[in-house]
Amino acid sequence: MTDKRKIYFNGEFVDELDARVSIFDSALMFGDLVFEMTRSFKHEPFKLREHLERLYVGLKILEIDPLMTIDQMEDLTKQVVEMNLPTFKPGIDFQIMHSVSRGPLGPYHSLFPDGLKPTIYINCWPLYWHVGALSHLYDTGVNAIITSQRSVPAQYIDPKMKNRSRIYYQIANMQAHKFGDDAWALLTDDDGFITEGTGANFFIVKNGELITPEPRNILRGVTREAIINLAEKLGITCHEKNIEAYDVVASDEAFFSSTPFVMMPATKINGLTIGNGTVGNVTKLILKEFSKMVDVDIVDQAKKMRPLK
Repeated sequence: MTDKRKIYFNGEFVDELDARVSIFDSALMFGDLVFEMTRSFKHEPFKLREHLERLYVGLKILEIDPLMTIDQMEDLTKQVVEMNLPTFKPGIDFQIMHSVSRGPLGPYHSLFPDGLKPTIYINCWPLYWHVGALSHLYDTGVNAIITSQRSVPAQYIDPKMKNRSRIYYQIANMQAHKFGDDAWALLTDDDGFITEGTGANFFIVKNGELITPEPRNILRGVTREAIINLAEKLGITCHEKNIEAYDVVASDEAFFSSTPFVMMPATKINGLTIGNGTVGNVTKLILKEFSKMVDVDIVDQAKKMRPLK
């Protein structure tokens, strides 16, 4: 096994530490970049095509031509995965990042004699970087903190386009973390309705049914959709509707969903107990069935990754 990972960067495969983005790139100047994060199960990327389809919608909205088709992007991704598989330990999955910016901005064109082109990179790294340290929270749940920092409404920056203009996420995280290491930010819109976490969707469970925010001012998560579809197969109804903090307090269970950790129970809201304060049965059931679907015990894998650095 080798620790030297390769990434696709602007037409070449290079060592990950050798990739350099220009200080004149629109990604740095404006956060003008769309990206996608995909994870693997048993070293197979999960719903890669769905992630790439969302990426290409974002590129269309930002009017960025990646100079390759979605099929070519998918083929390149598979090449990156293949060349990096020897760097991953058996049983350890990985995350894949796709990032595309407009590239260097026009006023600086004289510095780029080969012309201005989009900046594109595809890289992958061990899943334990993000998930290992969270593994104990599958048992205890997190404390969802509704922060004073709110979501940016879709009429300003559409959150359905996964973009890097996310300073409001960072501010919300800083506000939430003041309440402890198990505190996760939960954002609201201008009307006080819950939208999402910082990089995660949100669900509550009431009377055996799922409720999740309307898909207006949120990222329509790939894992969110997978959970809704899985719940339907299990005979669990899911409602997409407005949720207030009151509804979370009155709920029986709650959880966040996201690509890296899939599902994370929330057992508190602003320090108040949700349900009986333990991980709920519906949450456990869906997570168990999700594990069966991907043939990986998601919680057990995360716990085994905790000591890894």
